[in-house]
Amino acid sequence: MKFRGIYTPAITPLHDDESIDWDGFDKVLEFLIETGVDGIIIGGTTGEYYAHSTEERETALKRATDVVAGRVPLIGGTGAIRTEDSIALAMIAKASGYDAILITTPPYAQPTPRENAIHALRIDRAVDMPIMLYNYPGRMAAEMSDEYLDRVGRSQNFRVIKESSGDINRVHQLARDYAHIQLSCGMDDQALEFFAWGAESWVCAGSNFAPEAHIALWKTCVVDGDFALGRKIMSAMLPLMATLEQGGKFLQCIKYGATLRGLPSGPPRSPLRSLNKDEKRSLAEVIAVMNKTINELNAGEAGK
Repeated sequence: MKFRGIYTPAITPLHDDESIDWDGFDKVLEFLIETGVDGIIIGGTTGEYYAHSTEERETALKRATDVVAGRVPLIGGTGAIRTEDSIALAMIAKASGYDAILITTPPYAQPTPRENAIHALRIDRAVDMPIMLYNYPGRMAAEMSDEYLDRVGRSQNFRVIKESSGDINRVHQLARDYAHIQLSCGMDDQALEFFAWGAESWVCAGSNFAPEAHIALWKTCVVDGDFALGRKIMSAMLPLMATLEQGGKFLQCIKYGATLRGLPSGPPRSPLRSLNKDEKRSLAEVIAVMNKTINELNAGEAGK
C-alpha cells in the first residue's frame, strides 16, 4: 500500500450529553470523501479514542466501513495500553476490511524500545496487514527510537510512519536512514519541510474542517513540486496551526472548526471543555483569513 495524499483522522461527533452522535459520524465521513481527502483514520487521537469505551471503538470501526464502502482507504486505530486490547482492535479492523492499521506506543506504560517493538510485532503477527506507525512522544511518553525502528523494520508490513515528535532532525534521519519506511507528516507546522524531504502523505486533523487548504498545500508541494507557491500557502496556514496548538486546546479547536463548517461536532468528551466565546471568535477569524488568502493565491496562479 502506497500512502500518498491527505489522510484525515476523523472527529467523533457527540451530543450535548456526550453520547456519540452516530448519524453525525456518518455525515462527517461523507463530507471528507466529498471534499477529496485521500484516506480516513478511525480511532485516532482526534477521534478521541482514549475517551471511548471498547464497545464504542468497535462500533466506530465497523460503522465506518459501511459508510465509506471502499471509496477511500480506511486506517483503523489500535492505540491502547494493553497489547491484547490493541490486537483485538486490529483484528476487528482487518475483519471489517480496513486497508491498514495505526499502531502507537502504549501510553503511560513507557515501554523500552525492545518492549515497544515487541508490542508492535505482536499486533503485526496477529493481523498481517499494512501498518502506519504513529510516533508521538509528547503524548505517549516514549519515542519510536532507532532500536525500535530497526526491530519492527524487519517486517514488510510496517509501511509508513506518522512522525509527530516535532524534532526536525527526526525528519532528516527518517528520510535518510529509514527510506524503506514511508514518511508521513504528523507535525502540521513542519509540513513544508516534510514534503521537501520526500514525505508524500500528511495526516492532518485540520482537514476535518479545512480539507481544501490542506489539499492545496499537499498538491502544490508533492504533485507540482512548486515550493515557491507552497511557501506562500504555508505562510497563510501558519496562523491556524499556531492557534490550534495554543493553550492546549487542539481537539476543541478542531471540533469547533467542524462546527463552523456546518458539520455535526458537539463538545469534546470530559474532562475536556469546549472553547469559550473569545477563543471561538479568534479561531473563526483565523480560518476566514486563511481561506481568503489561499483562494487569492490560487486565483492568481490560475490567471497566469
